[in-house]
Amino acid sequence: MKNPLHIIKKPLVTEKATNEAAEHNRHAFLVDRRATKPQIKQAVEELYGVRVVGVSTMVRKGKLRRHRYGYVQETPTKKAVVKVHPEDTIELF
Repeated sequence: MKNPLHIIKKPLVTEKATNEAAEHNRHAFLVDRRATKPQIKQAVEELYGVRVVGVSTMVRKGKLRRHRYGYVQETPTKKAVVKVHPEDTIELF
């Protein structure tokens, strides 16, 4: 996974993530499940041109959804919370 666009799928724009970004300069992204912390750090630095101080990752379990013929488990997703250097900012919009 060399391409940064394959590692970072999309930014998570929720109320909690927006508050974290404004108050603590921590941004949340939905990333590929196979991506490692160094790969995520490098991808954010390349895509947004900022210095990354730290990366925290978590795997969210897929929800159980009802379908016509029973229940189906969604695939798990990986969320990365990236702490950016205080002098740098990421403008998502």
